[in-house]
Amino acid sequence: MPATSLARVFGYDHFRPGQEAAISAVLAGRSTAAIFPTGSGKSLCYQLPALHLPHLTLVVSPLLALMQDQLAFLARHGIAAASIDSAQSREEAAEVMARARAGELKILMISVERLKNERFRGFIQQVPISLLVVDEAHCISEWGHNFRPDYLKLPEYQRQFGIPQVLLLTATATPTVIADMQRKFAIADADVITTGFYRPNLNLLVEPVAGAGKLDRLASWLGDRAGQPAIVYVTLQKTAEDVAAWLTERGVAASAYHAGMAHEEREALQRRFMAGEVNVMVATIAFGMGIDKSDIRQVVHYDLPKSVENYSQEIGRAGRDGQPSDCLVLANRDSLNVLENFVYGDTPELSGIRLVLAELKAAGQGGDRWELMLGALSDQSNIRQLPLKTLLVQLELRGIIAPLYAYFAEYRFKHLLAPEALVEQFDGERRQFVDAMLRTSTRARTWCTVDFDRLYREYNAERGRVVKALDYFQERGWIELESKQMTEVYALQKPDFEPEALAVELHRYFRQQEDSEIARIQAMLQLFSSDSCLSARLARYFGDHEVPERCGHCSVCQGRVARLPAPPALAPLAQRSFGTLCGGFSQRYLESRGEPPSAECLTRLLCGISAPLFTRLRARSLPGFAALEAYPYAEVRAWVSQQLGL
Repeated sequence: MPATSLARVFGYDHFRPGQEAAISAVLAGRSTAAIFPTGSGKSLCYQLPALHLPHLTLVVSPLLALMQDQLAFLARHGIAAASIDSAQSREEAAEVMARARAGELKILMISVERLKNERFRGFIQQVPISLLVVDEAHCISEWGHNFRPDYLKLPEYQRQFGIPQVLLLTATATPTVIADMQRKFAIADADVITTGFYRPNLNLLVEPVAGAGKLDRLASWLGDRAGQPAIVYVTLQKTAEDVAAWLTERGVAASAYHAGMAHEEREALQRRFMAGEVNVMVATIAFGMGIDKSDIRQVVHYDLPKSVENYSQEIGRAGRDGQPSDCLVLANRDSLNVLENFVYGDTPELSGIRLVLAELKAAGQGGDRWELMLGALSDQSNIRQLPLKTLLVQLELRGIIAPLYAYFAEYRFKHLLAPEALVEQFDGERRQFVDAMLRTSTRARTWCTVDFDRLYREYNAERGRVVKALDYFQERGWIELESKQMTEVYALQKPDFEPEALAVELHRYFRQQEDSEIARIQAMLQLFSSDSCLSARLARYFGDHEVPERCGHCSVCQGRVARLPAPPALAPLAQRSFGTLCGGFSQRYLESRGEPPSAECLTRLLCGISAPLFTRLRARSLPGFAALEAYPYAEVRAWVSQQLGL
């Protein structure tokens, strides 16, 4: 049956390695993990079963670009699929939901964040689902390179929605991460299908180049390969623009691509690259997810990648047609600080964790519910939103809080049908309810804001019923609906927790994660400066031991072991004026918070690490911001602590 669909629907005459085993396991009703290299056809492992399963296949994917690419492929093959995503209007999302309810869709793609939305959860509970697919499944592991806190909740969502089985897909999972994924979804060893990480057509080349010589080397490398599709990866958005402009000036036509560009501009660039109108793309890692261009001949890392996992994922975009392709790293230690600073910036200060726990404790005094808006709590605690989500998940895992639901604090609507005509659509008790909804809503000139509290007080109207009614009105075209201020609601399960001990424990957890991420950067440096075969070493990192000792086509096998040049020497920190660099910020901080900044806070300022507080205090305008970004973070922290007498 699968082989028939493979030819009839997809036009392929044979399965690629691992695909048939994964598809057979899914169709036999077992939860499965498919760990295949980038570009080796993981998506078919859910696309084909979806045609044979009785109900909807729900796919959780981390990026909109991935979803759009998959949907375009499915549309070309006549498979009924859709997504619900942030780029859609409310009307478009409502139409997709209606098609899913009617059983017209085989595949629905969403982001994991969508599952926190109360209206979406209400909808999904009405739709039978055969299979939950988790794309980029390594995001579920705290030991993975792209850990996403919301992914940790997926096993619970599977239980809540009564989904009988899951399929996990990833290209970059180490043995530790695979074991973590298996445990969380109860996947048997026999149903973990891996096909090996060795790509014989990829030439892994590491070339030591001092920072000052990188642009010239890049231009000559690309110039020798003119007309061949290439991706050049950089760390920062500004670098992408500068390098693309520099190459173009020197006769190598190149375009920059990064997350700071307008969505439409990025989409247009991607289309041009796919069509061969742009050959060289200088990009941050925002580019490449979901790109299925088979003839990319070069992937160049102008800056060091973030980890071995990122490196493996990024070079995986080369040579998907099986033809030889070069993966070059222009390696030195100049940009190490930038990579490490991303890590340090995600470690919350102890004071920020204390503030979050104080908020939680205060909520416990007033009942057993804790309501929060992530953005406001991030600003208040000076913890970036991603690590703040991780902190909340850690509180869940310790049994201190449990997520109840998330809702938009404010719903407002605009009448497209006169209020009297809307009320007349109903009879009896329903008419009274709708009339009450409209009469209690606060009216501005055009928009009416729903007053949930008053409706409950005066008419005992439950919030869920009100939201469902608003959705129905919108589906019928009677109102235009808007919602904002996402509020998350947790149950407080252990109100007697000891805040200080817990704050110290959580801070220790984040410091361990920090150490783990820094070690990941060091592992990448060790790979690039290795004196043994790079292909074999990379495969073994991911637990693949079925690989030749020597590939014969990496830079080490060709006799060029990379000795990474040290970064340029820096003037001793003792020559810098602490007062000049930190005085202005310390004064602003004291006036705003009533206490002096910590050594950690000042270190982040001097290293140019962004934080919610720095935005609020306009720190970027001060002389100290990023003044010492060229120095290692640990060295700056030691100097600041010494200046403060700590």
